[in-house]
Amino acid sequence: MTHRALLVVDYSYDFIADDGLLTCGKPGQNIEDFIVSRINDFNYYQDHIFFLMDLHYLHDIHHPESKLFPPHNIVDTSGRELYGKVGKLYETIKAQPNVHFIDKTRYDSFFGTPLDSLLRERSINQVEIVGVCTDICVLHTAISAYNLGYKISVPAEGVASFNQKGHEWALAHFKKLIRCRGRTTRLNRAKIIIKNTIYKGDI
Repeated sequence: MTHRALLVVDYSYDFIADDGLLTCGKPGQNIEDFIVSRINDFNYYQDHIFFLMDLHYLHDIHHPESKLFPPHNIVDTSGRELYGKVGKLYETIKAQPNVHFIDKTRYDSFFGTPLDSLLRERSINQVEIVGVCTDICVLHTAISAYNLGYKISVPAEGVASFNQKGHEWALAHFKKLIRCRGRTTRLNRAKIIIKNTIYKGDI
């Protein structure tokens, strides 16, 4: 076990499936295998893995997102279930002490959740963020992690959005304004299968 954690953000049916209520579609589906590989890598070393999941209530007119997006990730619906291979893998590891599932009600995975406390209790000082959407929840989560003093990596192959321009803008933002630079991961060094597409924020 090291001092790193994997944050899997909003990889739900509603955000990824073709018929999801707020889907990224193919861009989201194309990152599925990469996310599975990162979960397997972190789990192999017994590093902590956090699944952060958007949660909304039907007819909640007071939530700020209700005016911006159609209903999605509604409580007690299949739309909130982890999508595809990621969901199947989660079912096989969810009982492990290094695997955590946290509901969130805002873009930022830290806002109103115990995420920061859980990370600090486990002496974690670096996070890798994967999931969707690059320019919304991943972005807000990364900025909060930066402001809280964590070292950050956001793999380009591990994030997607329903807005390609927003996706590209967010990746550039990570690199330029959170002082990110290219790096390879332990998975790169061990298996030589990923090349220079992961950005690491140096706090």
